[in-house]
Amino acid sequence: MIRMSEKTLIINEIFHSIQGESLYAGCPCIFIRLTGCNLRCAYCDTAYAYSEGTEMDMDTLMNHIASFPCNMVEITGGEPLFQKNTPILVNRLLSAGYTVLMETNGSYDINIIDKRCIKIVDMKCPSSGESHSSMYDNIDFLGPDDQIKFVIQNREDYLFAKQFVETHRFPFDMHHILFSPVSGDLVPHELAKWIINDGLSVRLHLQLHKYIWPDVQRGV
Repeated sequence: MIRMSEKTLIINEIFHSIQGESLYAGCPCIFIRLTGCNLRCAYCDTAYAYSEGTEMDMDTLMNHIASFPCNMVEITGGEPLFQKNTPILVNRLLSAGYTVLMETNGSYDINIIDKRCIKIVDMKCPSSGESHSSMYDNIDFLGPDDQIKFVIQNREDYLFAKQFVETHRFPFDMHHILFSPVSGDLVPHELAKWIINDGLSVRLHLQLHKYIWPDVQRGV
């Protein structure tokens, strides 16, 4: 975990764009990408956030966020909970009236985050190389507005995710469970076929921003 003062965070990038990886896909959103991650997933597409970043105090950060004409903020990474001050940022954003989303790799206790924050928890499949890192107890801390995501690279990942959702209970309906193909490795229609053939009620989820800006790696 990155150490810093109680009033700062290490910021990789901040940008105003279109939400592309949740039930809010398609909505304008301000993204705060935090630096640092405790995992090294094989297919990671934001490895630049492992270490690149600038320390910023909370007041400066809040003022910067207020400059955008948008009331939805997503905190992402890296891994947001890699930094100890993330819960403070979540509380400040909520107090300022923002709808707050947080995308997390599921290896940290999400119970330290305000219940009003919408958590998008990535449950790691075998191809990530990090499936052993998932904190399954986090299921107990999910709320009705939260979501679970499985990033699926192959058939083995799909069967892992399928078994997981069939053997666990969640505080929301199956449409809050996202099956997302690894871009460039698993074609969406193949994953769609598996979901349809097995009669799953999960949501097939595509990374919308990669269709809007296919040649752009960083946030826009």
